[in-house]
Amino acid sequence: MSTLWARIVPLLARVQKPARYIGCEDGAATPEADKFGRPDVVEWLLAYPDTYEIGLPNQGLQILFEILNERDDAVAERTYAPWSDMNAEMRAAGVPLFSVDTHRDAGDFDVLAFNLSSELVYTNVLNMIDLTGTPVRAAERGDDDLVVIVGGHAAFNPEPLADFIDAAVLGEGEEVVSEITEVVREWKLAGRTDRAAFLRRLSRVPGVYVPAMYEVTYDDRHIAGVAPRFDDVPSTVDKRTVADLGEWPYPKSPIVPLTEVVHDRLSVEVFRGCTRGCRFCQAGMITRPVRERPADQVRTMIREGLRSTGYDEVSLTSLSTADFSDIEPVVRGVLEDAAEIPGSCDTMTINLPSLRVDAFTVGLAGEVNNGRRSGLTFAPEAGSWRLRKVINKLIVEEDLYGAVESAFSQGWSRMKLYFLTGLPTETDEDTLGIIELAKNCVAIGKRHTPRASVTISLGGFVPKPHTPFQWFGQNTEDELRRKINLVRDAAKKAKGVNVKWHNADASVAEGIATRGDRRVGAVIERVWRDGGLFQEWGEHFDLSLWTAAMEAEGLSMDWYVFRHREEGEILPWSHLTAGLHEDFLWGDWLDALAESGVEDCRWTPCYDCGVCTGYGIEHVVASPIAPAGGSQGTGQDLDRGGEVPVSLMPTRRVPALPGEGAGP
Repeated sequence: MSTLWARIVPLLARVQKPARYIGCEDGAATPEADKFGRPDVVEWLLAYPDTYEIGLPNQGLQILFEILNERDDAVAERTYAPWSDMNAEMRAAGVPLFSVDTHRDAGDFDVLAFNLSSELVYTNVLNMIDLTGTPVRAAERGDDDLVVIVGGHAAFNPEPLADFIDAAVLGEGEEVVSEITEVVREWKLAGRTDRAAFLRRLSRVPGVYVPAMYEVTYDDRHIAGVAPRFDDVPSTVDKRTVADLGEWPYPKSPIVPLTEVVHDRLSVEVFRGCTRGCRFCQAGMITRPVRERPADQVRTMIREGLRSTGYDEVSLTSLSTADFSDIEPVVRGVLEDAAEIPGSCDTMTINLPSLRVDAFTVGLAGEVNNGRRSGLTFAPEAGSWRLRKVINKLIVEEDLYGAVESAFSQGWSRMKLYFLTGLPTETDEDTLGIIELAKNCVAIGKRHTPRASVTISLGGFVPKPHTPFQWFGQNTEDELRRKINLVRDAAKKAKGVNVKWHNADASVAEGIATRGDRRVGAVIERVWRDGGLFQEWGEHFDLSLWTAAMEAEGLSMDWYVFRHREEGEILPWSHLTAGLHEDFLWGDWLDALAESGVEDCRWTPCYDCGVCTGYGIEHVVASPIAPAGGSQGTGQDLDRGGEVPVSLMPTRRVPALPGEGAGP
């Protein structure tokens, strides 16, 4: 087994944070040397296209790392995007991309697999492929070149990367990664010849999309059709879903970083999926159905994780941790278990990073308060009840104020409220409602502590594929900035309220990559070749690179980002599915425009979105009883008249968007 370590060491003294590149972390099992170079072993390099600090805590990468290394016919190592200083040093010294585990040349592996957690990392993906010495464009690769695969949430529209990747995995990877391994292994044992035939075989693995196997035709600017090139290639690619999360208690050996990372704590996933039906949320739509991890398994994973890592903080992760039906007993049990670990009881912190306002109760606050308090973030998302009905975030003000009261009464002095701006039908009144909510929350806090404060976090809304809002044309950067400034100006008169906001220009670039088709690939390549790396980082982002590239490729920003899509239009991802029926999504879009909300289908009759019936997978919950509290099917009676003013009758009327004469 060859290593590049001797060539890497001289570079480390000339870059920031050399610990990003040296590996050797606790929990990272170094693969056995005799497994490398064998034709019966598939060698995976798992890549995260952002820095070590962002990528190492990623649970998806750690899970696949362990699953692959448990197989006799596979080996897996990790790599992360080298920061701009290291990238320059590597290119100057002719050092290729390398693994952090054994510092092997990335080009010596069989598969280079990226986790795509966001769209602005696409230029980093191209840069990392180039650093391996592999042709950036897939059509130029030969039999000896790497197989480039992507997965993650952003892979549900892989078309902007179609020219650069060999395959995309839709959905969850625990099972499909082994099936891909078997196909690659067969190819290796057969001499690794006829790459086209190999890709054709790979396209028949459920959940695997191979762009080269499909032909896209256009009618002017519209997509006219997407068709498989061969009869044995599926016309539609469905996502992969793990039916029972309890069968996959990973990671069993969490990796402890050598330097500070963004989430430097033990993380344990308590469930996957969400059925709250928030119309802006891609993650909630594409991960259905809900699958809870057994409560006893959660406690075991936490107990063993704390012992093996030495952490004194644990994060219970999911799309909405407080929706876990056994959340209070689990939190109580975790604290009891921590008492058995020497030195951890009085310093233990339980972090609930994703909290539903209407599911955070005094009881939960009290349980968390038994440990060391961390910051709290609630996400009302919109500043008015009207707009929350539009986005199906059915949180009445009483829900928010009750959660805030619970938190401040239990000793918290500060919290963050997250909102989106640029939502469909949003008015200035809706936007300014954000400040009113924050002011009222501060007033509640002042009853308990003079140090009470609230930080508003504003994000620009970008419509995502496979959601009811996929047809919505997003706000321009000027309009987003105007709305952000409305909130900022109003906050100057609100004592105890602070405002942070996302770069409006970055939201526009994200929109290009999020809903683009294959033609956008040339734009991404041009931005990369013009120096556009780490575009998700504010200090490196440059919208002018994107606008210039769009103009150079003859593509319209209005067409790709700002226009509303039409019913029946073939979208770039129409041949890929997360299990959601298009008529369900369109109907939900019309309900949004009619300001009509729907309940959480975990506790109500099925709405036939298509996921459970189509895949034969039902919701899996730890308790048959819904969590206490809430106005969206989690304990409150929605038939109580004016107490919870939500209309659940389906409406198909299409009112006009603000400033427009008709709906889409």
